[in-house]
Amino acid sequence: MRDEIREKIGRIGEKAISTQFARNVIHQLKNNKIFTLVYSEIERIHAKKMLEEIKKRPVPTHLAIIMDGNRRYALKEGLDPQEGHRKGKDKLEEVIEWSQEVGIKALTVYAFSTENFNRPKEEVDHLMKLFEEDLKKIASDKRTHENKVRVKVIGQLERLPESVRKEAEKVMEQTKGYDKYYFNIAIGYGGREEIVDAVKKIAYDVKKGKMSPDEIKEEVISSYLYTSDVPDPDLILRTSGEERISNFLLWQLAYSELYFSDVYWPALKKTDFLKVIQSYQRRQRRYGK
Repeated sequence: MRDEIREKIGRIGEKAISTQFARNVIHQLKNNKIFTLVYSEIERIHAKKMLEEIKKRPVPTHLAIIMDGNRRYALKEGLDPQEGHRKGKDKLEEVIEWSQEVGIKALTVYAFSTENFNRPKEEVDHLMKLFEEDLKKIASDKRTHENKVRVKVIGQLERLPESVRKEAEKVMEQTKGYDKYYFNIAIGYGGREEIVDAVKKIAYDVKKGKMSPDEIKEEVISSYLYTSDVPDPDLILRTSGEERISNFLLWQLAYSELYFSDVYWPALKKTDFLKVIQSYQRRQRRYGK
């Protein structure tokens, strides 16, 4: 009987929860305990059904995410901006689990751009503290090692505080031999800077006689990028409603599918995430043809 009730709740709520009107109603009723329980059950049933359908078709090998909207989420919820960033950090843990559950092998997240260094010092310092905590936690988390996750911090690491660099180097050293899953964290990252760094390294190797200019082809340039150990992203997701790339993986996204979600990053639900994967599965990738 309980399963039948769950099924009925799921059928009633499945379509309703995706509408903007429903989102507004949910926001108004979020403090009602009974409503919260019912809504959570609807979400659980909906996510289960979506996941069953997703597993019948190919999923992205490499998903890249621009995690946007922490501060606006905090403003909307009446929270301190720092709490918005902390909730965004917690959301990333969930998304990592969802990605592995779906079968995504490589995940790259845009955590902090080179432009973000221009934000108020208090905010930057808080974010750097969060990064230090996160990297330390990832290194000690048994799931990282049980699931054989290779963790790589990409960007201009020399611009990061020494404490963050040390934790980045530590987790990269500990996981460099893993190859089941790949998790790239872009901190102090800029897409143009990445290409400039690659060009400098290539020029140096040409000067040293390791290659000739005629040998420089697309795959050679790709091999000098920060993400050289994973394929280019199949899908790029940006949350918060903004529809731009913001200097993220500029070389690698040449043939990536793009998905822009209007949900703020900390508010992203599992059904929102699975909807992104379903959208990808409905598309026909043309690679410029």
